[in-house]
Amino acid sequence: MQKNINKIPISIITLTLNNTRTLDGVLKSVVDWADELLVLDCGSTDGTEEIARKYQANFIYRKFDSFGKQKSYAVSMAKHDWVFIVDSDEVVSDELREEILEAFQNPGYEGFMIPNTLIFLGKPLRYGREYKMPHLRLFNRKHGYYNDREIHEDVVLNGKRGKLKNHVLHNSYADVSDYLNKINNYTTKGAVELHKADKKVSIVKIMAKFPVKFLIEYLVRLNFLNGYRGFVWSFGQAVSTTVKYIKLHEINQGNFKSELR
Repeated sequence: MQKNINKIPISIITLTLNNTRTLDGVLKSVVDWADELLVLDCGSTDGTEEIARKYQANFIYRKFDSFGKQKSYAVSMAKHDWVFIVDSDEVVSDELREEILEAFQNPGYEGFMIPNTLIFLGKPLRYGREYKMPHLRLFNRKHGYYNDREIHEDVVLNGKRGKLKNHVLHNSYADVSDYLNKINNYTTKGAVELHKADKKVSIVKIMAKFPVKFLIEYLVRLNFLNGYRGFVWSFGQAVSTTVKYIKLHEINQGNFKSELR
C-alpha cells in the first residue's frame, strides 16, 4: 500500500483504443497523486471505458485523425495547465512519482523530459536507445503545445526544460506478433507522412536499409548486450525502416492498395 499523498494540480492524459491489457496498471500508478485523470478514447469496444471509470477518470470520445491532433485536443480539455502525457501502455514508476512530487514544490521549468524504458518480451531493454530515452511529456500548456504530425508527434515548448532521472516503464508489445502487427501499422503511417512531404526513395536505397539499420541497432546501439531480446528488437527495427520505404515507393508509384488516411 502506498502512503497517503496530497494530490498535485496536474492532469494525466492517456489516449486509448482497446487497452484492457495495460490500462489498469497505467491508471493505478498515477491515481493516488494526480488531481485529474483524463482518458481520450477513439472508439474502444472492449472494457477500456469501464477501467477508466473505475479510477474516476474523465472519459472523452474523439474520432482519431492523428496522434498530434488527439493529444492537442486532450491538452485543451484538461482541468489543469500542467499536463503529463502517459501512454496507455506506460506505468509511472514509484521513483518517478516521488521525483515529480518533489519537482512540483518548486518547478523552475516550463516542462520536463521524462526517461522512457521499453519492456520487451517481458523484461526491460537495459542497453541501447530504448533504456531511459528522454521524451518531453510533462509540461505547462501555457508554454507548450503538440505539433500535428501523424506519428512521432512532439511538444513544442517555449521555455526552460528540466530533465528527471527516473523512468516510465513502456510495456508496448504483448508478444512478437503484436510487435510485427504494430510495425505494419506504423510503417503505413510513416510512409504516408513521407509521401505528403514529397519524399522519394530509390530501389538501391531500399535494399540497403535493412542491413544498415540492423547493424546500427544491434552493434552500434549495443542491443547485442540485451541478448536474444536485443536481436529480435534490432531485427524488427530493421524490418520497420525497410518496409516503410518499400511502402513509400509503392505509394509514389501509385501501386499501394491499402487505405491511406
